[in-house]
Amino acid sequence: MTNKKQLIKPGKPREMVQITLSDGRIFAGPLATPLHDFLKTAYPDRTNPPVAAIVDKTLRELAWPVVSDANVEPIFISDSDGMRIYCRSLSFLLIVAAHDLYPQAHVFVDYSVPYGGYFCRVEGRDLFTVEELSKLKEHMRQLVSDDLPIERLRVTVAEAASVFEARGEHDKVRLLEDVTDDHVHLYSLNGFSDYSYGYMVATTGALHTFTLESFSDGFILRFPRREDPKRLLPAQRFTELRRVFNEYGKWLDVVGISNVASLNEAIRSGRIEEVVLVSEALHEQRIAEIASTLARRHDAEHRLVFIAGPSSSGKTTFSKRLAVQLLANEIHPYPLGMDNYFIPREQLEARGGKIDFDSLAALDVDYFQNQLHALLSGKKVTIPRYNFRTGRREDGETIQLKTGQILIVEGIHGLNPKLLEGFSDGEVFRIFVSALTQLNLDSHNRVSTTDTRLIRRIVRDAVYRGYSAEKTLGMWDDVRRGEKQNIFPYQEQADVMFNSALAYELSVLKPLVEPLLLQIRNPQPRIEAERLLGFLRWFDPYTSERIPGNSLLREFVGASTLRDFTPSLLLATDT
Repeated sequence: MTNKKQLIKPGKPREMVQITLSDGRIFAGPLATPLHDFLKTAYPDRTNPPVAAIVDKTLRELAWPVVSDANVEPIFISDSDGMRIYCRSLSFLLIVAAHDLYPQAHVFVDYSVPYGGYFCRVEGRDLFTVEELSKLKEHMRQLVSDDLPIERLRVTVAEAASVFEARGEHDKVRLLEDVTDDHVHLYSLNGFSDYSYGYMVATTGALHTFTLESFSDGFILRFPRREDPKRLLPAQRFTELRRVFNEYGKWLDVVGISNVASLNEAIRSGRIEEVVLVSEALHEQRIAEIASTLARRHDAEHRLVFIAGPSSSGKTTFSKRLAVQLLANEIHPYPLGMDNYFIPREQLEARGGKIDFDSLAALDVDYFQNQLHALLSGKKVTIPRYNFRTGRREDGETIQLKTGQILIVEGIHGLNPKLLEGFSDGEVFRIFVSALTQLNLDSHNRVSTTDTRLIRRIVRDAVYRGYSAEKTLGMWDDVRRGEKQNIFPYQEQADVMFNSALAYELSVLKPLVEPLLLQIRNPQPRIEAERLLGFLRWFDPYTSERIPGNSLLREFVGASTLRDFTPSLLLATDT
């Protein structure tokens, strides 16, 4: 038997390295070869290329040089991280191309549109004409065709500040004033440098699928959804959603907060208390307007209100605050939980497959509709209560609506036409609630509305459910999948939308969520945690102690004065 010690001998510097892909394939190349070159060989399909990779459990850009053997899991455009990198890089491509053709224009990447894209606006000149937008699009396509490298540069904070100062991008200069490190990283393309709080693709050649479209007082940068990265979805109407974004932009103007730097200044100067009070007043004003609208429409035929919205949008607190406003209008609401109408678990299990409580098929729609009709016709009805521990429906209280009472039904399917078959449009008032933040880091770096809701949920799950951040992150993809299937397709069918975002909320959530994210040790959720921590670093913290007890934010941080409020307790129901 050969002595293993006899196999040991002096070595010399290696000239080749190997990567082992998650599918078992092995590729070798010269030392310090960028990941991009390895993966371009391994995955030649240009319609869904890798845009990053997890290397030995750490997320890396594809420009990262491989200097030792490594295990590599590619991140594609069809992955959530991959699509974020794609959209971020595409925005950078737009900004570079606009600077090349129209250097006096300052492009703002504003908010997302539901069918895949960002609404953008321009300052420093008139709107782009159709012809100018066409030239801009063609220049972007040429940059893609040239497959130019997007370089990551390490520069001092002072050097970065001078770049932005020269371009008049004062929002970025103000943010850099808070950087404690001695350096930052900028990305450079075609001689133009910019900051990004997330990774970019290695070369422009990965950015194939996009277009530019004129829209109202700006334009839309279109990109695919990760479910189908090869094509753009058809454009959809988003009239009400756009109205809400415009309204929120005006709210930010009212409180004097244009970006994160101005929010931080408000905290340091003490003006934040005014920002909080005015933000809460704007919420209350909007809820009162919705209640007044309901009061004007309220009669014997208009007695059913549905409230829908994605996870962590603040639906519960909104419902309670709306109930208070309705009572002030002498309208008596009765809350009805849609979750109580789930089909018994044993029946769902008999169908086979995974039980999806986010699906409309999990609801006993006929039973639900029959009870609604009976209640609205003045009959006594025994309301069910779903026992999630046993998976069975149990009898709840018996009620009979009195004259002047209306039903408020909260649930994710509240806008689904199939749920409301048999009811006329005049009988139902639909409300869509979501946290549609428009407060961005700066003109080019967006704060995702989805990330805001995710941070809300991590904090709420820890406060009320005892869940770790890792457990919440592990459920989030399924939550998002259910929202895309069951909520967002119907949002424009709402009679009104309510934006639950608050200008100051991420400063309040930051000191609560950071310790939870820092506890994560497993590699996959740790990557997501580091991404969230990366953009939260730009926010100054603010204590939650000064937030009003009825704030929507209290639903997530705790100590809500509305937590145990039930409007039905104010009324004498017939039993």
